[in-house]
Amino acid sequence: MNEILFDVTPQMDEERIDKCISNYLEDLSRSYIQKIIKEGNVFVNEKPVKANYKVKIDDSIRFIIPDSVEPDIPAQDIPLDIIYEDKDILIVNKPKNMVVHPAPGHYEGTLVNAIMYHCKDELSGINGVMRPGIVHRIDKDTTGSLIICKNDEAHNFIADLLKKHDITRKYRAIVHGNISEEEGTVNAPIGRHPTDRKKMAINEKNGKRAITHYRVIERLNKFTYIECELETGRTHQIRVHMSSIGHPLLGDEVYYNGKCPYKLEGQTLHAMTIGFVHPSTKEYVEFEAPLPEYFEELLKKLR
Repeated sequence: MNEILFDVTPQMDEERIDKCISNYLEDLSRSYIQKIIKEGNVFVNEKPVKANYKVKIDDSIRFIIPDSVEPDIPAQDIPLDIIYEDKDILIVNKPKNMVVHPAPGHYEGTLVNAIMYHCKDELSGINGVMRPGIVHRIDKDTTGSLIICKNDEAHNFIADLLKKHDITRKYRAIVHGNISEEEGTVNAPIGRHPTDRKKMAINEKNGKRAITHYRVIERLNKFTYIECELETGRTHQIRVHMSSIGHPLLGDEVYYNGKCPYKLEGQTLHAMTIGFVHPSTKEYVEFEAPLPEYFEELLKKLR
């Protein structure tokens, strides 16, 4: 059983309790939170409440997540594109259409299944059986470099770097439109979309600090090829930020309302460069994942 305690801030005032918890615990779906509330495991000022209860400033919320039955996550012999490996870390180039870690109802074919086969028992266990070795993630249709931690010491070290925003993360993307300036920064908080749980959005009231720096690499008629560097790492950050300034990612079916003129599987976004202080040597290391073939071919067409 896991118990979470927090107090309602002015930004949360008058929100429904299920929405409030959903914004506070982004990894949990609103339907799951409603189920927990219905089971009597959510208390406000030590009194159980219903899902439609509206929170008030300084309310004390206690949320109990019951122990779940650990699913059997199989190790699977799925080919990995390994950029670097040592006793502490593994850097992989994640392909398109691969989910990073299992989720309820989807326990096979993920990156976790693949690294469990490759690393055997050498994976950090901090994030539990569903996410062994996983310290950060990228979207299913985003390709590129990802750090896998092979022991708890490395995991804690890398997690601390992520928390302090001390990891270099540079992405390549193709966006709609011709960006007029050569470079720029989007500084806008990101949180859950107010009506669509599958989307993130610029959320001044409940969002978390999010900063993306971008620069133009090449102008391609109706599109622009750019590099984005993350200062923070929020869910869908680049996709939300670029869409917010009128330049959504080519192929993004979530944050672009128009029809994609090319046959693509999701957004054109590639995590190209990742750099950090190594957990053992304490020296800065940097790795680069080459652009996937589909991305290179698309650039040729656009040129």
